[in-house]
Amino acid sequence: MPIFVVQEHYAKNLHWDLRLESGGALKSWAMPKEPFMRKGMKRLAIQVPDHSKSYAKFQGEIKEGYGKGTVKIWDQGNYKLEEKSPKKIVFILQGKKLHGKFALIKTEYGSKPEKSWLLIKL
Repeated sequence: MPIFVVQEHYAKNLHWDLRLESGGALKSWAMPKEPFMRKGMKRLAIQVPDHSKSYAKFQGEIKEGYGKGTVKIWDQGNYKLEEKSPKKIVFILQGKKLHGKFALIKTEYGSKPEKSWLLIKL
């Protein structure tokens, strides 16, 4: 099964990075608020550049450049992909904190509408 990781990232602002393994890389979204487990809750998730799969285990200090700050693993585990289209990704997480069905839905919200998604607990 493919892996997922959520990394708590203290950069300019505290945020959480959701990463889903796909095609040998980690597809990534930055969320300004902590992930959740309550059904129906939503979080803004801004798509960011893919990361290498090895980054899933990274914890520590990024000293300069993109992402400068402290990173720690908030949750990790496996996931099962249920549906994928250009505007919708449905998956089941099997982590220590996050588990159950979630969806990433493409939206046109915010200052970067081309990168804006909503993470929803189903």
